[in-house]
Amino acid sequence: MLTELETRLLGVMMMIIMLGMGASLTFKDFKIAFRRPQGILVGLLCQYGIMPFLGYLMAVLLGLPPAIAVGLLLMGCMPGGTTSNIFTYFSKGALALSIMMTVCSTLVAVLMVPLLLTFYGGLLNVSSEYVIPAANVAQVLVVLLVPTVIGIALRKWNPNVGASIELIGALLGVFVIVFLIGSWVPRNWQLLMTTPGAVYFASIGLGLAGMLLGYFLSRALRQDTRRARTIALETGIQNGPLAVLIVTLTFTGTMQQQVLLVPVLYSLFIVLTSSAITVWFRRITTREELARDQAKVPTTAGAAA
Repeated sequence: MLTELETRLLGVMMMIIMLGMGASLTFKDFKIAFRRPQGILVGLLCQYGIMPFLGYLMAVLLGLPPAIAVGLLLMGCMPGGTTSNIFTYFSKGALALSIMMTVCSTLVAVLMVPLLLTFYGGLLNVSSEYVIPAANVAQVLVVLLVPTVIGIALRKWNPNVGASIELIGALLGVFVIVFLIGSWVPRNWQLLMTTPGAVYFASIGLGLAGMLLGYFLSRALRQDTRRARTIALETGIQNGPLAVLIVTLTFTGTMQQQVLLVPVLYSLFIVLTSSAITVWFRRITTREELARDQAKVPTTAGAAA
């Protein structure tokens, strides 16, 4: 369970992260993106088609108890987080697409997350005590959209200030995950030692399966390999801190501790798994770039002759 101070601090940090995410864009970026919206639409399909279904499917197949199932389902319904933008950058992915997907999935989340939680929660027959009210989720998301719009306005007003805020927001996204792990894990070490393997499997598998399915669905919908890898990262890397914030504002006591288990474990392991996959994606992209450069050499030599 997070303390009241930690919950408030998390809320403030989330607002700064959203401010930084907004500062990475201008209104012109939206106009450019929507001229060729295929990548964003494919990304949204992966985000809100694959991930919530995976959360539901794992909860059913693994026979998870209600509190754990709710935490897993919430994690699957979350929009993408700014952490995915950092991993996309280091993997040499399509950074502009990643940022637009993060922003668009967050905007759409105001409508989609409450709907998906209600739909899949009904399929899971979640009892009323574990239901996350749709109004609570929508309210949190709407509040977080305000700093996003302010960030966009700041970028338009002063690009240098916007760029600085963007950097701070991106770095803070990683810091929040470290903060959650550093503050929550030591106090709940005994709980973690007695947590069933199925919960760890779900926490790790949600992100990995999301990346895998996101990649293959993107390729099936005719996205090139670089954009497909970007969409894969964006699909699998959910906004863990946002899920934690929603849980802490909805539940208290032992129930909060139980529902928090998957979001916190997911946030821990997604950093580790995404780091390994980023290294792999970077090597693939580097090989593709070298192959393209070598393919140009004969053509250039022939033209010179």
